[in-house]
Amino acid sequence: MIKYCVSCLVILLFSLGTPAFSQSGKIKGKITDLNGQGIEAATVSIPKLGKGGISDASGVYRIENVAYGTWQLEVSFLGYQPYKITITVDQEEITQDVALSPSSESDLNEVVISGTMKEVSKLESPVPVEVYTSKFFKANPVPSIFDALQNINGVRPQLNCNVCNTGDIHINGLEGPYTMILIDGMPIVSGLSTVYGLSGIPQSLIERVEVVKGPASTLYGSEAVAGLINIITKKPGNAPLIAADVFGTTWGEVNTDLAAKFKAGEKVQSLLGVNYFNYQNAIDNNNDNFTDVTLQNRLSVFNKWNFDRKDNRIFTLAGRYVYEDRWGGEMNWSRKYRGGDEVYGESIYTNRWELFGVYQLPVREKILFQFSTNGHDQNSVYGSTPYLADQYIGFGQLTWFKTLGKHDLLTGITYRYTYYDDNTPATAAAHDAGINKPTHTRLPGVFLQDEIELNDHNRLLLGMRYDYNSIHGSILSPRLNYKWSSPDRNNILRLSAGNGYRVANVFTEDHAALTGARQVVFINDLKPERSWNGNLNFVKKIYAGSTLIGLDATAFYTYFTNKIIPDYDTDANKIIYDNLDGYGVSKGASLNVDVVFPGGLKILAGATAMDVYNTEEGEKQRQLFAERFTGVWNIGYSFRRIGLSVDYTGNLYGPMRLPLLSDTDPRSEYAPWWSIQNIQLTKKIGDKVEIYGGVKNLLNWTPNKGVPFLIARAHDPFDKNVQFDADGQAMVTPENPYGLTFDPSYVYGPNQGIRGFLGIRYTLLR
Repeated sequence: MIKYCVSCLVILLFSLGTPAFSQSGKIKGKITDLNGQGIEAATVSIPKLGKGGISDASGVYRIENVAYGTWQLEVSFLGYQPYKITITVDQEEITQDVALSPSSESDLNEVVISGTMKEVSKLESPVPVEVYTSKFFKANPVPSIFDALQNINGVRPQLNCNVCNTGDIHINGLEGPYTMILIDGMPIVSGLSTVYGLSGIPQSLIERVEVVKGPASTLYGSEAVAGLINIITKKPGNAPLIAADVFGTTWGEVNTDLAAKFKAGEKVQSLLGVNYFNYQNAIDNNNDNFTDVTLQNRLSVFNKWNFDRKDNRIFTLAGRYVYEDRWGGEMNWSRKYRGGDEVYGESIYTNRWELFGVYQLPVREKILFQFSTNGHDQNSVYGSTPYLADQYIGFGQLTWFKTLGKHDLLTGITYRYTYYDDNTPATAAAHDAGINKPTHTRLPGVFLQDEIELNDHNRLLLGMRYDYNSIHGSILSPRLNYKWSSPDRNNILRLSAGNGYRVANVFTEDHAALTGARQVVFINDLKPERSWNGNLNFVKKIYAGSTLIGLDATAFYTYFTNKIIPDYDTDANKIIYDNLDGYGVSKGASLNVDVVFPGGLKILAGATAMDVYNTEEGEKQRQLFAERFTGVWNIGYSFRRIGLSVDYTGNLYGPMRLPLLSDTDPRSEYAPWWSIQNIQLTKKIGDKVEIYGGVKNLLNWTPNKGVPFLIARAHDPFDKNVQFDADGQAMVTPENPYGLTFDPSYVYGPNQGIRGFLGIRYTLLR
C-alpha cells in the first residue's frame, strides 16, 4: 500500500506548475552572542513567507529568494532569547546582523509550542508545556526516542518484559496506555503502537519534543490521560542539506541515522530520513541462560513533503515505515524453535506504516484539515503462544481558528476509526470462543476552545469536547486553564483543571497478558476510565549578575474512577482484569532547575515526588511499577576555544512495587533505589564534523543485583516440572521450593551494564 501511495505522490509532485515570476532579494548576516562570538545552527526564518535558514559554524546565515516587501525576521537558538525584527527587502542583497541575549531556559526552547493545538509563545501559553530540543537529546545519544526520554523529569521508559524488552512510557507514575504519542500533532501512536511505535523514529529529523503532563482529552480525545508526547519533526526548509549520525557500543550495537532534503520543483521541498539499528550479540551476564538484551534488526524510513501554496497556506504530507525483527530468550534459541516448546524464545516481527498530513483549505478563514492513518501487523510468539494481530486506524480532523476581539477561538470536528483483530479472546465472539470477531470502533467528536486575553497579564482558556464511542456511548471532557504573568514576564503562574478518559484494549497494551505465562481473565465488561486532574505550575526567572536561573515547579493531583487494574496478586497463574470498585489517585510535585553560567557551564536538573495508589473497599495499595521519587540531571560544559564539550547525564529512581508470584517468592516486593549515569565528550572538527564518545551506565547497575533471580524458573520456561494442586496453583516441591511458575514480569530497569560508545556526526547545512 505504501508503494502505491508513494507512486501517487510522485505523480502529484511532477504535475505541479512552476511559480510566477516576481522580484526577490537575498538576506544575509551574522548571528552572534553579546561577546561577538558567532553562534552555529541558529534558526533564522521569515514565518509569513515560510522561508528560513541555519547559521554556519561562524554564525553566518543566508536566506535566498525573498520577495520584495516588509517582513518580520525571527531568530532563535537554544539558550538564548528569541529575537524579532522588521526588515524591508527592496534590493538585491540586504545585510542584517543579530546579537542574541542569553535565556534562562537553556534546554527548553521558548520559540513556539503547540500545547493548545496551535503555535504560540511558550511564555504566553496558558497550558504548561515542556519543550526539549534535538540538542538536549544529543547529550546522551540513544538508538530510539523510547530510550531518549529517560532524562526528562517525571517521564520514565518502562520495560515490561525481561525477555523481549518491549516497553512503554510512564508520565508521573501512570502506565504507558495513559500516554498519547503524536508526530507533528497527529495521534498516530495508539493501541499496538503504544508498545512498539516509539522505536525507529530517525532522531536526525526531530526538531523538538513537547511534553504535556495531565489530561489533554479535551483536544486530543482518548488515551491523553497522563499526558501527551508530541514529536515535532523538522521543516524541510530549516533542515540541513545532509545529516548523518552513526555510533556503536562495546556491546556490539550499531545505530545509523541519515537525513537529506531536496527539492522537486520550485514549490516542493522534501525531507528524507532513514534509521537503522542492529544488535546481534547475545549476552548473558546474569547467568540465567536468557539474553540480557534482545537481539534486534530495525529499519525505519521517514519522508516529509512541504508544498508552497498561494498566500502561504499550509500543505504538508509525511509517511513512515518501520520493520523490526527482535528476539530474546534462552541462549541456544534459534529460528527453528520459534513457536515450539523445546527451547523458549520470544520472537516479534513488526511491520508498520503511517501516513499523515495537514492541508489548509483555500478560503479566507484559517481552516485546517489534518489526517493520519496507520497499519500495524504483529507476528509474535511468546514461547509456544502465538500472538497475531492486525490494527488499522484512520483519523481525520477539521479545525477552524478565529480571533474575535480578545477571544481566540478554536473549534473542530474529529472522526477516528479503529479496526483490530487478533488470535486471542479479545476478538472472539461472545458466545463462541472458536469464532473470530474483529472489533470496529468509531469515535466521532467535536470540541470548542476559547482562549481569552483578560488583560496584559491574565489569560483564561475554556474548553469542552464531546465524543461518541460506538461501544461505550457519549463521553464529555471539559477543560479550564488560567495564566498570570508579572509585567516583566519573570514570574508566571498557571492553574489547570480538566477531565480525561480512556477506552482500554488490554491485549494491545499489556505485554504480560501475552507471554503465555498467565491466563487472562475478564470479570466484567470493561467500562471507560475517567479522570479529573488539577495542577498548579509556577515558573520564575532569576538574573544573578550574568548567571541566569530558571525554576519550573508543579503540583499535580489526578483522581480516577472505573480504573482498569491488572490483578497479579489474587492468582499467580492469572491476570484478572476489571474496573476498580473504588478510586485511584496520582498526586505529587515536581521541580525543574535550569542554570546558565556565562563561562559555558549549563545545568538542567529535575525531581518529582509522587504517590500513585488505588483504594478499594477502604484498602489502599500502591500501584505496581510506580516509583515514589525520580530525579534527572543534564550537566554540560563547553570549551569553546577548542570546540570540545562535556555532558554528564543521569537519573535516579526510588523504590516501586513489583509483582510477586506467591507468599513464598524470595524476591523483594519493592525495587531498590537505582540510577543510570552517563558521560560524553564531543569534539568539533571544522564546520561539518563532530566526533563523540563516552561511557554509558557508569555505575554498571543492573536489576539482578541483590535478588536471587529476575525471571522466575528460567530453567523451566514451559513449566514442565511444575506440579499444580486442584485449584491450579503451583505446589511447593523439592524441585520447586518456592512454588513458582515461569514468569518474566518482575522487571523495572534495563539489564544492560556498563559499555563504551563512539560516534560521528556530519552536517552539511546547504
